[in-house]
Amino acid sequence: MTTTALHEPHLALHAEDLTVGYGGEPVLIDADIDIPPGVMAAIVGPNGAGKSSFLKGCLGLVKPTAGHVRYFGQPLAQARGRVGYVPQRSSVDWDFPTTVVDVVTMGLYARLGLFGRPGRAERAKAMAALEDVGMADYAGRQIGQLSGGQQQRVFIARALVQDADLYFLDEPMAGVDATTEAAIVALLHRLRDRGKTVVVVHHDLSTVRRWFDWLVMLNRRVIAQGPVAETYTAQNLRATYGGQLAVLDPADHGLGGAA
Repeated sequence: MTTTALHEPHLALHAEDLTVGYGGEPVLIDADIDIPPGVMAAIVGPNGAGKSSFLKGCLGLVKPTAGHVRYFGQPLAQARGRVGYVPQRSSVDWDFPTTVVDVVTMGLYARLGLFGRPGRAERAKAMAALEDVGMADYAGRQIGQLSGGQQQRVFIARALVQDADLYFLDEPMAGVDATTEAAIVALLHRLRDRGKTVVVVHHDLSTVRRWFDWLVMLNRRVIAQGPVAETYTAQNLRATYGGQLAVLDPADHGLGGAA
């Protein structure tokens, strides 16, 4: 039996020369991205910058054309149980005939194995995760009967039940109301405060400094990365967005003119 040597074990995520494309056309090129453990990191950039493709390349949902990724020093095959993923809501078939609690229980299938069947213990874990996201009262509902924000909470509960060390979320705040947004952010902060690493594809620049402590800026290539206080600058924003720069928080001193 062979074992893979640890590579950058001090990092929650280490991507090196990662290139991801579709039909031979690269959308993310030679990305070197390092994210330390215990942070809440935002991946930002304009439309078509490769943000979602970065997540999919890391998770093997799209096969990278070059590069490699390590989680806590290990390849995905060895670290899969430590990684949770919440996809974009628009990529999910919400007409699938299943209940809320069953959707959350699916997060435990990898640990149950090919022939395992969820039982009382697994249902209890699923209900506890639904309680965490404020959705326990909807456990018996069909998933398609929920609002967009409620569906998002359920999929976050499905990731929570895995008890992962690193969570990927692809635009979890898109299209949800302010109450749901606040609940999601509070939950993600609790995960970070428990030592988990949270990586979020995010589109709202005005909230970056309030919600996140680590930042990766993409525009097909890595423009900048590091602690938010050092990385969220007018110069980096102009390099990332160019003429597409969104309106920034007026309280961000020195950045108002970049909007």
